[in-house]
Amino acid sequence: MFEMDTRLQQDCLVLGDFPLCRLLLSKDANYPWFILVPRRAGVSEVFDLSQEDQAQLFKETTDLAQALKGEFKADKMNVATLGNVVSQLHMHVIVRRHGDVAWPAPVWGRVPAGEYAPGQVDAIRQRLGTLLDSDYQEA
Repeated sequence: MFEMDTRLQQDCLVLGDFPLCRLLLSKDANYPWFILVPRRAGVSEVFDLSQEDQAQLFKETTDLAQALKGEFKADKMNVATLGNVVSQLHMHVIVRRHGDVAWPAPVWGRVPAGEYAPGQVDAIRQRLGTLLDSDYQEA
C-alpha cells in the first residue's frame, strides 16, 4: 500500500494526482518547486518501477516540466531524483530563473525556505488546473 514519506508530508503540500504520481508543492516559496511521487509501495529507485511505470513517470515529469517552463518563464528546469534524505522515489521539478536567491547554485540549503503569501498556493493550483491535461486531477 502506498504511503507518502513523513518528510514529504511535512515539507510539501498535496496539489493533486496524475495517473502514476502524486503532485506536491514544496513549502519553499523561493522557487516554484514541485515534486512527483509515484504511488507505488516500497520504491526507492526509478529502476524499481515496472517498465510501464518508468515510461509513465517520464511522461508525467516531462509534461509537468514543459508546462511549468512556459508558465513560470524558467531560464532552466532542474529535474532530479536524489533520495539521500528521503529514500522514497520522488522526482524534483524546479523552476530556476537567473537571479533567483540561489542562482546558479543548487537550491538545497542555500537560503532558508520562504513562506507562501496568502492566496499564492491557490493561485498556483488554479494555474496548474488550466495548464495540465485531463490526466491530472486536482486534490
